[in-house]
Amino acid sequence: MPKICILTAAPDYFEDLGPARRTYQRLLGGDIAFRHWTDPGDLTGFDLVLPLLVWGYQRDWPRWFALLDQLERQRINCANPVPVLRWNSDKSYLLELEQAGVAVVPTLISEVLTLEDIANAAQEFGSDALVIKPPISGGADGTFRLMAGEPLPNSIAGKQMLIQPFQPAIAEEGEYSLFYFAGTFSHAILKRPAKGDFRVQEFLGGSESGTDCPAGAQELAAQARQAAERILATGPLLYARVDMLRDPAGDFRLMELELIEPSLFFEHAADGGTLFASAVEAALLG
Repeated sequence: MPKICILTAAPDYFEDLGPARRTYQRLLGGDIAFRHWTDPGDLTGFDLVLPLLVWGYQRDWPRWFALLDQLERQRINCANPVPVLRWNSDKSYLLELEQAGVAVVPTLISEVLTLEDIANAAQEFGSDALVIKPPISGGADGTFRLMAGEPLPNSIAGKQMLIQPFQPAIAEEGEYSLFYFAGTFSHAILKRPAKGDFRVQEFLGGSESGTDCPAGAQELAAQARQAAERILATGPLLYARVDMLRDPAGDFRLMELELIEPSLFFEHAADGGTLFASAVEAALLG
């Protein structure tokens, strides 16, 4: 019987992984193994390793990249592949996708964040409301909404940061997430932040609901996925979550392409996740 290992968050991670573990056991079988990514032990005996629950890796990214090096060195069959995981770990990939013709939320990188960088970004974007986040981030860690002229929080001043114009649609309509398994569309959700916030994560008060795809959403998702596959010289990825919202002109723009440890929200999939399970089975056979 094929041996599958899912890498999970560190033992002290604050979110409860129990529901996600039970979902993957339902889809992939009760005998799958779960290993903490921070100390996974010997993975060479597994037929397939999936880093689906490595939540919080951005908090110890040197160890994360060391693990990726180890997986690559030992030629572990990992899905998504290690080069994809390494590329997707740093959100500067948005600039590569933009250069490939994908409509992304406008993004600048400050190597050493200063108030001057904020002022210049506000002028370039034509927006005094900005979102600042680390290039290696997740779960809204280290993410701030700032107005030009506000003092910089000590936690981000002088550090490498991404700067983006705040998108009002996040509060007015929400953020769409589209899910693909082996290149095939599965389902979509609409995530909304709590009142007065801009972060959509559930533990911050955000909520989600199943939704149909508005016009243009799947087209942008296809462009983003295909551009990433060209950049990385890979075939259709086993799993991908494409996050997007509308810009002030009403056009969809890519927020993130989640290829490492995305919450997959199978409760909103019409098939309950069968397409995902089939993609994993095909990866084992291939």
